[in-house]
Amino acid sequence: MMTNKEIIVGLEVHCQLNTKSKLFCGCSTDYRSDNPNTHVCPVCLGLPGAMPVLNKKAIEYTIRVAKALNCTVIKESEFSRKNYFYPDLDKAYQITQYDKPLAEKGELEIESDEGREKRVSITRVHVEEDPGRLVHMGNPERGRYSLVDYNRAGIPLIEIVTDPDMRSPKEARKFLNKLRATLEYLGVFDSEKEGSLRVDANISIKGSERVEVKNITSYKGVEKALTFEVTRQKNLLRRGLKVDRETRHFVEARGITQSARSKEQEHDYRYFPEPDLRPLHVQSWVDAIPLPELPDARRSRFMTQYACSINHARTLTGELRIANFYEKVVAPDPANLNSIAATWVADILIGELNYRNMSVDSIDAKSFTELLQLLKKGIITDKNGVELLRIMLDQQLNKQPCETPQAIVTRLNLAKTASDSNALSKIIYDVISENPKAVEDYKNGKNGALNFLVGQAMKKTRGRSDPGELNRMIVEKLKNREE
Repeated sequence: MMTNKEIIVGLEVHCQLNTKSKLFCGCSTDYRSDNPNTHVCPVCLGLPGAMPVLNKKAIEYTIRVAKALNCTVIKESEFSRKNYFYPDLDKAYQITQYDKPLAEKGELEIESDEGREKRVSITRVHVEEDPGRLVHMGNPERGRYSLVDYNRAGIPLIEIVTDPDMRSPKEARKFLNKLRATLEYLGVFDSEKEGSLRVDANISIKGSERVEVKNITSYKGVEKALTFEVTRQKNLLRRGLKVDRETRHFVEARGITQSARSKEQEHDYRYFPEPDLRPLHVQSWVDAIPLPELPDARRSRFMTQYACSINHARTLTGELRIANFYEKVVAPDPANLNSIAATWVADILIGELNYRNMSVDSIDAKSFTELLQLLKKGIITDKNGVELLRIMLDQQLNKQPCETPQAIVTRLNLAKTASDSNALSKIIYDVISENPKAVEDYKNGKNGALNFLVGQAMKKTRGRSDPGELNRMIVEKLKNREE
């Protein structure tokens, strides 16, 4: 039986830098909402005689990334031409970095499959330009064709290449999540922009040939593509067949990879130094480029300042927007709100947002704080707190007028029922009378029966009673009946 130790994974991650202009010209990088081929000029179209001029901000951003990944910025780096023909590559070559990247030999710490801290080594970080993009049109009945949009040509990219240190698709996804968070904290990358991150994944089973899966465009997609490849390669080896060294594409709609071509060798690209750009000497810039608080440091601070558990701190700091939102929520009263806010943001809010495909920016921190204060004061139960949150999110999602949490509680009568009311006692009496088998099971020592009775009482009160109080009252009522 094969183990994860026999799976070898390395990643090549391409991230679009969030600069205002392209890497070698002044064309705007804000191309996604405009018409095709409108953000172009002679430089990014590769017209004869056009000369590239390097974007200084892109180099500063890359140095910031290199520092965060504990890389060494080398004394002299240079750009090269990578020659290949593809319809979206207007010049028939890409300006990139080859044997002299900007930075090399770094690391990023992740959680391994065994739950321990693990360091993934970074081979190199280099700068390059993005090609254009193909827009595939038509359908099988009418014939397929593709259009070329060069608006993306020349967008500044960094490529982060890892050593083959990951031992499962899950570890690869954890690495990407940590890398994405780090880049967002650095302010050099916007993960919300479509196509801003693309991954080429190299995977092999120990002793067999390496396969490259190209252009995966989502974090979940990387894990799915690699999981499929693990199964495919293991099946080949079990049948006594060999794994071919090749490039494959991930078909996300079907969750499979398909063979594209045999794997290119470096000599196929005929690299040579870019004659129109001088070598870079930017090692002296490193000390002058500051780093913000990064995810690991913020996680430690959340554990110290807000007494968050390590799991909550890891979840809350895993995305910059979530971390900022949490601190806004607890700001009015950190001592009393830190614990309940950590639980509700990490365990409940994130799940509700993911279900609706919403960003945390969609919900007002002040309104969420008000919801938590209603819970803290015992005005509403946890169950009705979840219902209240869902109403708030749905109003935002459907672009309806957004009510305050207190207004929703008043309108829907979600306030907690007083535990000493005659109505609550009658509900408990009815639940016990209507469920004799559960009562009998409880008497026979089956504790799950008590949870069932509490759930039935919660249904009758529409979630307006405290479950702990109901539990106490039901136990007391059953005890009195026995006496």
